[in-house]
Amino acid sequence: MLDMELIRKDRDAVAVALAKRLDPAEVTRALDEIQELDQQRRTLIGEIDAERQRRKAEARAYAEAKRAGVEPPSAEDDPERKPLADLEAELGQVQDRLRATMSELPNLPSDDVVPGGKEANRVVRTFGSVPQVDKVRDHVELSRALGLVDYDRGVKLGGSGFWMYTGMGARLEWALVNWFVEQHVKAGYDFLLPPHLLLDSAGFAAGQFPKFYDDVYHLDRESAPRGQFLLPTSETAILGAYQDEIMDVRQLPLKRFAYTPCYRRESAGTHSDERGTVRGHQFNKVEIFQFTLPEQAEAALEEMVSHAESLVEGLGLHFQRSLLAAGDASASMRKTLDIEVYMPSTGKYKEVSSVSWAGDYQARRASIRYREPGSKQTRFVHTLNGSALATSRLFPAILEQYQQADGSVLVPEVLQDKIGTDRLVPPGR
Repeated sequence: MLDMELIRKDRDAVAVALAKRLDPAEVTRALDEIQELDQQRRTLIGEIDAERQRRKAEARAYAEAKRAGVEPPSAEDDPERKPLADLEAELGQVQDRLRATMSELPNLPSDDVVPGGKEANRVVRTFGSVPQVDKVRDHVELSRALGLVDYDRGVKLGGSGFWMYTGMGARLEWALVNWFVEQHVKAGYDFLLPPHLLLDSAGFAAGQFPKFYDDVYHLDRESAPRGQFLLPTSETAILGAYQDEIMDVRQLPLKRFAYTPCYRRESAGTHSDERGTVRGHQFNKVEIFQFTLPEQAEAALEEMVSHAESLVEGLGLHFQRSLLAAGDASASMRKTLDIEVYMPSTGKYKEVSSVSWAGDYQARRASIRYREPGSKQTRFVHTLNGSALATSRLFPAILEQYQQADGSVLVPEVLQDKIGTDRLVPPGR
C-alpha cells in the first residue's frame, strides 16, 4: 500500500501521481475518505490513551484511599469516563475501513512513466532487424504440421484455452525452461520450486487482491476454509514466501527465481495474434525476483531487464523493449519495461517478459522489512519481478522467426544440444 505519512505530508504530489492511473475525481474522493478515516483513527487512539491514563489514575486514587482508610472515589461518577471496550471496537472498525480503502489504491507511477494506455507505450530499444520470411506460415499451422502441439486433445482434456505439447514440441518447451534455469543460476539467482496453491494472504501481499480476485482460480471454501488459489505467476509465491520477515541488510539484494505453470481465468485468445499458445489458462514461466534496498532498486531494474533481454538475444530472436504507460502497467508497479518479440505472421510484437519495480508498495502489504546492523529501526525493502521468460510466447516466436521454405524450422543454437537436433521437421520425414 501507499505510505500514509506521504499522503499526510504531500497529498498534492500523491494526487498528481495517482491521476496518471485514475480519474482525478476518483482520486480526490479516495484521498478525502482516507484522510478522514486517518483522522478518526488518530482521534480514537488519543481517546483510548487518555481513557487508559484516566483508569490508571483512578486505580492509584482507589489504592491511596484504601490505605488512608477512607471511602474510595467511585469511578462511575466521573462524567468523562468512556467505555474502553466500545472505543477499541470503534477503532478496529475504522482501521479495517482505512486498510480496505488504502489497499484499493494503485501504486504511484515513477516520474518517467506517462499517463495513458497501450497507445502511450514507448519503444526504447530494438534488437536486431525484422526477419525476412518468404511465404510466412503462422505458428499454429507450423506446430500442427510439425507435430509439436496437439490443440484438439488439449481442449479434450481441459476445455477451451488449453493445449498439449507433444513429441519434439514437448522437448522444445522443456529445453527452454532448462536453459532459463541454467542462465539464472549463472546470474546469481537462487532456484525455488514453490507450491502452486497459495493462501489468499499471498495474493493480497502481491497487490493482486482484492481488485483482481476474480482473475484467478480459487478452491471452494469448504475444501480450503483459509482461502487458497492457483498461482497466476510465481511472483506471487516468491513474494509471499517472505511475508512478515525482517531481512538483514547484508542479505540485500536477495535474488530468487522460480519455475511454475501459471493459471489464469483470462479469456483464451481468439484474435489472430492470440491464437495457439499465445494466450491460455495454463502456461509455463520462469520468474526472477529481487528484494533490494531502496537505493539499489533502479540499478536492479536495469540489471533484470538486461538479463531477460540476454535470453531473447541468446535465442537469436528479433525483439524490442517498451516502457509501459501507467494505465497499461500492473497497478502494483511503479515502472514496467516489456520485452516484445516479433511475430512475422501478424507483423506485430508480443510481450514475452514484463520486468517491474514495485517500490515499497508490495513490501508494505507483505510487511517485509530490513534492519541495519546494530539498529532497532526497520524500513521496507523494495521489490522487483520479471518474467524470464514466458515459454508459451517464445515457442511460437521461434517457430515463426526460424521457419524455412521447405516447411522445417531451425532450432536456436543454444537449445540444439538439449533436444538433440538442429532442425524440426514433420514426423516421419
